[in-house]
Amino acid sequence: MNATPIAVTSHHLNLTGQNVLTFVSWALTIILLAVTIEMGRRERSPFYVLIVLAAMAGAFAEALYDEAFSLYFYSTHGMQTFYTVFDVPQPVWTHSGYAILYALPAVLITYRIRRGLLTPRALYAWAGVAFGMSCVFEMTGINIGTYTYWGPHVLRVFHYPLVIGVLESAQTICFAVAASQLRQRATSRWSLLGLFALFPATFFGVNFGAGSPVIIAIHAAHVRQVAVYLCTVLSIVFAVTLVRFAAAFVPGSEPVAAGPGAPPERYQAGSTPRTRVARHPA
Repeated sequence: MNATPIAVTSHHLNLTGQNVLTFVSWALTIILLAVTIEMGRRERSPFYVLIVLAAMAGAFAEALYDEAFSLYFYSTHGMQTFYTVFDVPQPVWTHSGYAILYALPAVLITYRIRRGLLTPRALYAWAGVAFGMSCVFEMTGINIGTYTYWGPHVLRVFHYPLVIGVLESAQTICFAVAASQLRQRATSRWSLLGLFALFPATFFGVNFGAGSPVIIAIHAAHVRQVAVYLCTVLSIVFAVTLVRFAAAFVPGSEPVAAGPGAPPERYQAGSTPRTRVARHPA
């Protein structure tokens, strides 16, 4: 693993930028938690709030991601941090950032899947939304002086490697679809605690799996830039392929009317309107 350059570790932290990310992201996270609690009250399920909490808990492993993709949070005087792992200090907005970037779109996607309002084709549009959110959040964080992606990354826009946004988008889509499958098959509400294992599984499975070519390229000794370009494109192709696979697990049936707060019942394919699929307790 390449050592983080001194020029990066000693880079000045913009304290105003840190405050912007901290206060804005945590305010949005509190709102998101309140909304998901209300959603859970209406559906009589902790599913949505557990999605948020699972993503926030997954942020404790952020240092693994930082090492793999050469991300460094500036840590000069005044940094507000929870802990340091692998000599990479973790800012207090890491957990709230996970809630906004990953849990928020996952909640919206699973909500629509639950009601039969999301088609496989529409999932690609949500992947675009997740990609856009990643670009806005990370370009802002990078350019207001709070962290950087160092190393030989290519295809950057405003210093942000676009491959990161593609991988984050694919990871969010895979988590949302997998979470929906877990809820559909859960035998009790306790089974939904599996979301806490599912989030890191999809997060690192996608980022370290589909992202393995670019990870290897940016850390390889004496690597040529053309090799980094090729590996970056390959990781993008892998990520898009994963979104395509995830779309295959999205039901394409149309929803029927349901009472307020209750998930709709879908008619089984080929059945009469009187034959319905039973509601799931989770």
